Amino acid sequence: MTNRMTEDALRQKYPHAFWWSFGDSATMADELAALVISGKKKATCCSLAAFEQEQLRPWVGSYHIVLNGARQPACVIRTVAMQLIRFCDVTAELAQQEGEGDLSLRYWQDAHRAFFEREGTFAPAMELVFERFALIETL
Repeated sequence: MTNRMTEDALRQKYPHAFWWSFGDSATMADELAALVISGKKKATCCSLAAFEQEQLRPWVGSYHIVLNGARQPACVIRTVAMQLIRFCDVTAELAQQEGEGDLSLRYWQDAHRAFFEREGTFAPAMELVFERFALIETL
């Protein structure tokens, strides 16, 4: 990595950080990481089903190395709040915190419904783990 922290240095600085990318494609990973870096994206969510399948689960205070579509570190975020909420109960304010599309609830519903359908978990009353985060540094 030119002009970037090496992976070893990142692992030393954030020894218990989760390493992952947003979305389910390289294009989505690039787009969403860019939104985090720009300051527009301050939250994310996953299905409770996916969350429960993880061996290691994030917690308030955990660090995350966000990877871009090339699986390279793009930024570091830290979880500041988590809540359980049903898909049908997500508010316009929560949707806007995700920073995607035109920031509307309708856009959020359409995009996330498509994502959760690809995941095989969509239901209007499905439970989501909604996570707010702070951008710690860009890489």
